[in-house]
Amino acid sequence: MKHSFRNALLIAVAMFLTSVPAARAEWNDSIRYHGELVMNAGGGDHNPFWFASDMHGLASVKPNSGWLRLGAFHDIDSNKRFSWGAGVDLAVALRNTSVFMPHQIYGEVKYRCLNLLVGQKVIPDPIVNSDLSSGALVYSGNARPIPQVRIGIFDYADFWGCKGWFAVKGYIAYGMFTDSCWIEDWVHPSPGSPYSLNTLYCSRGGYLRGGNPEKFPLTGEIGLNMETQFGGTSYFTYTDGRTRVSPHPKDLKAWIKAFIPMGGSPDTDPGEQLNVEGNMLGNWSFALRWDDPSGWMVRAYWQHVFEDHSMLFFDYPWKDGLYGVEARFPKNRFVSEIVAELLYSKDQAGPVYWDHVPSLDVQISSRDNYFNHYIYSGWENWGMGIGNPFFISPIYNKDHVMRFYHNRLVAYHLGFKGSPTSQVDYRIKASLLRSWGAWGTPTPKVEKNFSLLAEVKWHPARLKGWEGSLSFGMDAGTIIGNSYGARIGISKTGWLFAPKKK
Repeated sequence: MKHSFRNALLIAVAMFLTSVPAARAEWNDSIRYHGELVMNAGGGDHNPFWFASDMHGLASVKPNSGWLRLGAFHDIDSNKRFSWGAGVDLAVALRNTSVFMPHQIYGEVKYRCLNLLVGQKVIPDPIVNSDLSSGALVYSGNARPIPQVRIGIFDYADFWGCKGWFAVKGYIAYGMFTDSCWIEDWVHPSPGSPYSLNTLYCSRGGYLRGGNPEKFPLTGEIGLNMETQFGGTSYFTYTDGRTRVSPHPKDLKAWIKAFIPMGGSPDTDPGEQLNVEGNMLGNWSFALRWDDPSGWMVRAYWQHVFEDHSMLFFDYPWKDGLYGVEARFPKNRFVSEIVAELLYSKDQAGPVYWDHVPSLDVQISSRDNYFNHYIYSGWENWGMGIGNPFFISPIYNKDHVMRFYHNRLVAYHLGFKGSPTSQVDYRIKASLLRSWGAWGTPTPKVEKNFSLLAEVKWHPARLKGWEGSLSFGMDAGTIIGNSYGARIGISKTGWLFAPKKK
């Protein structure tokens, strides 16, 4: 059963790809291709932070690295009642966690508002700006995509009879992490820092939108997404060097409890029986948006993070979260978009944790210790944190321990971009991170890091589909160290089977 879920995914993708109709020579049924070569060089402790972060695991944290990537895609046509999509996106990487990287392999179908996705695909967060934001709180695009089967309403669908004023979307997904071999090679077992292999994955989310932008410029969104790591086998090392190996349930009950958070059965760890089986976390999302008739837009958003059930609702004050403002100025070619964000995660429901026992029947569910877990490897994939990259990923740890050492943070982030000419775009991201460590393992003093990205892209009109990019990045501070570097890339995007112009 070790590889049964992974094999089922691959078989389902293969069956889907061989069953779709042949692509016709129409624009909506053409095949989009993309190829790129990216290399960076520099010095310091690591690759610059914004060279490696929010890159879906393609980029390495090591300096002097890069990748070659080739992909072909058939995109779903959202205007059709029935449509299908598929993609194969492969990469070869230098100085990364693996040389060969199956970045995306997936098939998907849509009928009316219903969608089905099978495979591994980049799925952006629906709230934050993927180009300029620091990244969504819990699923940011910082790590490799997770192979999964996902079903639901992926794009907003109007409620019947509401005339476009209310819309809903949501999904349910099950999958499996694929980094077990890498974890076994990389991790150094350490007392008190467990790791897990062959971990299963469950994700579910729902969003509600109110307002009709065609009739009134103000719209609002509220959403909840929940993620769970379950199943698999965990390894815990004691101070005397002994290792405890704990296989976790993978039966139907475990899959149900991954979807509906419940306490574990008698065959699970005692801590799972008292709390929630598996590593459950997620975030609430709130957004208000104003689309002015003249074309500009401003949006305010907030994402509140929770671990298990302690701050899922209102048992404790909601202090931690990602607070952001985004604005677009379509008539200003020098600054067309801007994002400003504050991330605060120092509270974590407080510094005290206590599970009730007969002698002291009091429950205090604090010290949430974001993205860490006492059984699982934590909220990471191939060493990169799946959530916001300011929670410094385990792959940065020099001791090779699978742990987030920095999760009590305050971070300030600014991103903006523009297109000074029709052939030149630029993007700037600047961040200041302050860390107090984590509950139980605080830093002796507040540690800081400043990170900068400056990027220019050139897409010449005479070379249709070609694009060149040049980036500069640097870090300064004590959290991930000092670094600097330059990155150069070249890419080509085009269409196969596209109609000839008449």
